[in-house]
Amino acid sequence: MTNIPLSDTPLISDAPLGTGPLRNRPLGETPLRNGPLRNGPLGNGPFGNGPLDLARLTAMDSGQGARLLHEIRDAVLAGEPPPVAPRPVIDASWRRMFRMGADPERHDCGALLEQDELEHRRRTSTLGEVLRTLVGSLSEIIEPSLQIMVVTDDEGRVLWRRGSLGGLRQSNGIHLEEGAAWSEHSTGTNAIGTALAARRPVRVHSAEHFAQTLHTWTCAASPVHDPRDGRLLGVVDVSGPATGFHPMTLALVSSIARLAESELRERHGRTIERLRSVAAPIMCRLGGARAVAVDVHGWTAAVTGMAPVDRLPLPKSFRAGRVLLPSLGMCTVEPLPGGWLVRVDEKRPQAETPGRVVLDLSRPRRPSVAVSGSTGSWTQELTPRHAELLYLLAVHRDGRSAAELAADVFGDPTRTVTVRAEISRVRRHLSGVLAHRPYRFSEGIEVTVVRPEDPQDLLPHSHAPAVLNARHPPGA
Repeated sequence: MTNIPLSDTPLISDAPLGTGPLRNRPLGETPLRNGPLRNGPLGNGPFGNGPLDLARLTAMDSGQGARLLHEIRDAVLAGEPPPVAPRPVIDASWRRMFRMGADPERHDCGALLEQDELEHRRRTSTLGEVLRTLVGSLSEIIEPSLQIMVVTDDEGRVLWRRGSLGGLRQSNGIHLEEGAAWSEHSTGTNAIGTALAARRPVRVHSAEHFAQTLHTWTCAASPVHDPRDGRLLGVVDVSGPATGFHPMTLALVSSIARLAESELRERHGRTIERLRSVAAPIMCRLGGARAVAVDVHGWTAAVTGMAPVDRLPLPKSFRAGRVLLPSLGMCTVEPLPGGWLVRVDEKRPQAETPGRVVLDLSRPRRPSVAVSGSTGSWTQELTPRHAELLYLLAVHRDGRSAAELAADVFGDPTRTVTVRAEISRVRRHLSGVLAHRPYRFSEGIEVTVVRPEDPQDLLPHSHAPAVLNARHPPGA
């Protein structure tokens, strides 16, 4: 959270102004469901008669920019038209704050984690493997200043922080300390929590924070994902006083996050090589029988007797013994150091359509699908894109063409190639579940969708037009 000179970095969206006022309402009540927070006409003030753009913004000094951000927030809280719309990422976050009934005056990070729990999270966090990269890459900008570097887990809990003594002392004043909770639910709009919610790099400056107690700070944060399975691991963040924040901090933090992901990818490649060296002599003795050696995430290290695949989708609860895998059928699974040997039954029974599919979207960060039938059942976590597609097919049981899905997901019916590629991946993972021409769930399958309690929490990271419409039904 550090200050970025307003003269160098845009803080206000250049997007067209939206419609519809934000009426006076209790903070816990849901605000407008369509368009950004009220974008009234700008009038004949210093910003002209149109939306604020980058050229006009760079002409402002930092004091003028800070005053504008305060005016925007004050107007929104009062239910009045702001002088210009907040940036879209801030607009979306403030809406979540209104729905949660967040306190606009102060933030509350809650109780710190007990030391034992903090140490456990550190030991089990994949980010610990690349902590040296994260710290070393950012030390040059944080040590001479009052800025600090923070690494959190996927829940927004601070696992590590680094900085000068003065910077750490100041961050203690806002409870940005190890073990504290900095998700949006606990602290309101802030770069850490908002980056976790939006799954994208975010900078939050001064009065863009929902809580007034954070207005003297600026933060820049970027999520870090596990390249092995796409799972969100946490966030790397730089925070500091709202003056003196370098305009390139967000770009730097984002590049460091990508560097950490690259290092994790290289480490994974080395583990695959070690697994391959262990599995190769074993598989040579199988006499051409179909088998594949995979790591614990399903990535293929070696294969024999069958066409190679990059990754074998594994159920959530995977263990040695007889296992039904949707892409292979019944298999015998044996443990290997760092992975599994999966031997495919040669007498494969006739493929059977699963009887029931449960699409669980109740957990915003962990959508999953459970498939059950007479031969067994399994559960698999979904990527955000695959969760979108399965949700749309569950809603449209009669099926959707590639063009219709492209319009549903991208707002562009011409992006059929992308849709077909994604559906192909889903069908490989969920053999027998989906049919095509049109794309749909197979006949005879009972499909259940478990939705979140609040409709506006449906696939919160999705920007698909069809999902946005489901969150905010017309006329609601």
